[in-house]
Amino acid sequence: MEIYLPIAGVSENLLLILGLGGVVGLLSGMFGIGGGFLLTPFLMYIGIPPPVAVASAANQVVGASVSGCLAHWQRRNVDVKMGLILLMGGLTGSSAGVWLFQLLRTAGQIDLTISLSYVLLLGAMGTLMLVDGLRLYFKRRGGKASVRNRGANRHTWIHRLPLKVRFRRSGLYISALVPAGVGFLVGVLSAVMGVGGGFVMVPAMIYLIGMPTSVVVGTSLFQIIFVSANVTFLQSVTNQTVDAPLALLLLVGGTMGAQVGTRIGAKLRVDELRILLAVMVLLMSLKVFVDLTVSPADIYSLDGTI
Repeated sequence: MEIYLPIAGVSENLLLILGLGGVVGLLSGMFGIGGGFLLTPFLMYIGIPPPVAVASAANQVVGASVSGCLAHWQRRNVDVKMGLILLMGGLTGSSAGVWLFQLLRTAGQIDLTISLSYVLLLGAMGTLMLVDGLRLYFKRRGGKASVRNRGANRHTWIHRLPLKVRFRRSGLYISALVPAGVGFLVGVLSAVMGVGGGFVMVPAMIYLIGMPTSVVVGTSLFQIIFVSANVTFLQSVTNQTVDAPLALLLLVGGTMGAQVGTRIGAKLRVDELRILLAVMVLLMSLKVFVDLTVSPADIYSLDGTI
């Protein structure tokens, strides 16, 4: 069952697109990630042009994040104050990221930038999460003390920053500059890479901010909703790269998948969640790296690029 995508300029299988949205929504609900870091490379793999894949994936992230966030809200796993500060940084960063996206696209470097960003960021974050997840797993198997949030009770340079705010739901008293900075970075990534930024935000909230894992997922999804919506709007107005039929199909699949993923994620342990997410991130990083290094069958294309 084929459907023509006017902005992408290609025809794709309708069920395949719905399935991709559903799988990414499932992962979104499980791990608190928007899922764009998986969806964008998959869309490029099936033939969607990178700029269209980035902008359209951001729209799907909105639906999956709303669905997942509502499920976590019912479990009281959302720190609204933390989410709002992350959001302020995220909206600023996403606006700057759309401008950067347009600049790179004009210079003809956007495809390479997207691919290299995936390899470097996914590789770094995946390695960090895998090492820590395995450490917690073997610690638990060894019968040692229960897994506690890394960094939650340590005092570092972060605790000496000004503008401290008390986050009662997370049990933290830290500078608002830290979550605002994390939100800004995630906003830029959301615009340039077509991601919700959860694969960066979730580790940053755990290791840098020191939030309890129980509220990280829901709070991450809360912020991702608004940042991804801002990216979708700005990409549509500024770069005209949002393919409405593609975005709608991904949105439907993602919304349904997120509800299932939330239920699955609630049954997994902290260390198991981190290990699964780390493996998934590293595999995607490896795939993008292979695509960059393997010589194509035909080095010429009909759209004027090489």
